[in-house]
Amino acid sequence: MAERLLAEGWVVHGFARGAQSLAHERFVAHVVDVSDESAVQKTVATIAGAGRIDVLINNAGSAALNAFLLTPGSVAETLMRVNYLGTFHCLQAAGKVMVRQRGGLIINLTTVAVPLSLEGEAAYVASKAAVEALTRVSAKELSTQGVRVIALGLGPFDTRLTRAVPKAALDTINAAIGRPEGTTIAQAVEFILSRLRDPDVKSGSVEYLGQVT
Repeated sequence: MAERLLAEGWVVHGFARGAQSLAHERFVAHVVDVSDESAVQKTVATIAGAGRIDVLINNAGSAALNAFLLTPGSVAETLMRVNYLGTFHCLQAAGKVMVRQRGGLIINLTTVAVPLSLEGEAAYVASKAAVEALTRVSAKELSTQGVRVIALGLGPFDTRLTRAVPKAALDTINAAIGRPEGTTIAQAVEFILSRLRDPDVKSGSVEYLGQVT
């Protein structure tokens, strides 16, 4: 994602809890735990001090495969902190900057696991459902300030998270969303960028890559 944005001329700031390997004159790496409200606020303030923030893509995420009755509360808490509160903190901090600018786009990443009510991922699904609700409410609150907030849901593609999932389970999900061949990283990135470029994308919308009902 960052490489595509850089190729199109964007200045990109990347948040991660550790060192980042991407090197580019227009890429700025920040060591930030997005579940840390104070750290997010300070970093966003630093970025805003150097110029505009036109787009925020909330793509930090964590997942866990557990039957609901066997899911430790600590796992559910971690998923909510990373997936929901991480999104909340970044959206709030960048949203304040965008309101002052009178414009901006915030993209929150969610998952097809929400509409599928995917078994074995209750805590993960709940954390991403919270992201979708946050998207809809914040979109309403920020609409009069020229700030759009949307959510985009992806199916499984090759990441550190999905490599631990049995192939049969991934095949079942892909079949359920009408993408039996799966989704490549390039396809996921293009889906996100297509909405980023769309001036008519509806604020508050939640859209999935695939056939989801």
